[in-house]
Amino acid sequence: MKYNRILLKLSGEALMGQQQYGIDAVRLMQYAEEIKTAAATGTQVAVVIGGGNIFRGVQAEAFGLDRVQGDYMGMLATVINSMALQSALEKLDVNTRLLSGVTIQRVCEPYIRRRALRHLEKGRVVIFGAGIGSPYFTTDSAASLRAIEIEADVVLKGTRVDGIYTADPEKDPTATRYPEITFDEVMEKNLNVMDMTAFTLCKENNLPIIVFDMNKPGNLQRLIEGETVGTRVSMNGSKAPKLEPKHSALQPSLTTPTEQA
Repeated sequence: MKYNRILLKLSGEALMGQQQYGIDAVRLMQYAEEIKTAAATGTQVAVVIGGGNIFRGVQAEAFGLDRVQGDYMGMLATVINSMALQSALEKLDVNTRLLSGVTIQRVCEPYIRRRALRHLEKGRVVIFGAGIGSPYFTTDSAASLRAIEIEADVVLKGTRVDGIYTADPEKDPTATRYPEITFDEVMEKNLNVMDMTAFTLCKENNLPIIVFDMNKPGNLQRLIEGETVGTRVSMNGSKAPKLEPKHSALQPSLTTPTEQA
């Protein structure tokens, strides 16, 4: 396999499937199957999942709530999604551990780096819930930080989009996809990959990011096997990245919006 240890970032909105709110059971089991297949290769898998299908901290102020309180509500939403994913994986006989940045003793372990590493070394899928446990940080930031802490080889950002585009393909029929791009080019072109804190963490620690379509069966497995899927963001990238035409005029814009933990 190309990667020994990966950090898979999933958006909470993706769990809604065709629903307007909550968790779609079919989509949840699809993701669990994909993760099971990846873990079966021997690659160590860690997962961070957002909570936007339940509550996003940035919504708090619109509701007249305190922003910090709203962020903690968002963290709890990510724990709910993490518990659902853990249950789905265990139905498939996948050994799984849920570690939370906020201590919730009855449902998950507290996040301890050495414990997380030990679980991964034993072949367990590790899910990180509650972001980093502090307000004003997104789950993208949590994914970048946890990936660095566990010394992951790559951050795989699974979305409903098949990569990073030059423009919104729904509005621009000439929009093209980058198979590969550098961190500096992403910043120069102001492309929406992750929030700036998360993106900067990856850049400063030379941690590649791959944005890919998680909803297409087999994509995660193909990535782990070394195939070119989605868009890879790295320090070197390619000096003159070849652009690929969009697959459909119905493709969403660039990447899904970043989520507030």
